[in-house]
Amino acid sequence: MRHWLLKEEPTHYSYARLEQDRQTVWSGVRNPLAQRHLAAMRRGDEGLFYHTGNERACVGIVRIASDPAPESPQPPLYWQVRVEPVRRLARPVTLAEIRAAALPPFDLVRLPRLSVVPVPTPVWKWILARSAVPVSPPESTYGTNRGSRSSSAAARARRRSGT
Repeated sequence: MRHWLLKEEPTHYSYARLEQDRQTVWSGVRNPLAQRHLAAMRRGDEGLFYHTGNERACVGIVRIASDPAPESPQPPLYWQVRVEPVRRLARPVTLAEIRAAALPPFDLVRLPRLSVVPVPTPVWKWILARSAVPVSPPESTYGTNRGSRSSSAAARARRRSGT
C-alpha cells in the first residue's frame, strides 16, 4: 500500500464535507506531475487530507476507493479517483511542524504547489504519531523578565529537553 497527500482549500471542499458525503471523486487536477501521482494510485491506498489556505495542515485520512479512471473519454486524458474518509487526525499537523521536523525529503515541502504528492513511509508514520501528541500551550511569561537573555535561553533549553 502506498500513501499520498491530497490538498484542497477547505472553503472549496473540506474534510468535514467529505465525511458528510462519505465518498467523492478526486478530479480536476491538471498539473502533469500531480496527474502522474493520481495515475499511480491504487484502490486501498491511503492518503492524508490536507487543508490549504490559512489552515495549511493535515486534518484527516482518506482511502483511495477506486483505481484511477479517465475523467473523460475525450483527450486530453486526465485521471481521477474516488476517495472516502477513514478518520480525522486527533489534531491537525501543520505545515510549520512538518517543515521544522528532521524528515526525509517530502514533496509537500519541496514542491509546495502540487496538489497530489506521495508520502514516504517514515513521514506518514511521523505525521500520524505527531497528530496524537497534544500541542503544548505557550509558556507563561508572567513574572519573568522578558528582556532577559538568560530566561529565554533557559526556556529554550527546557523545551528542547522536554522538561
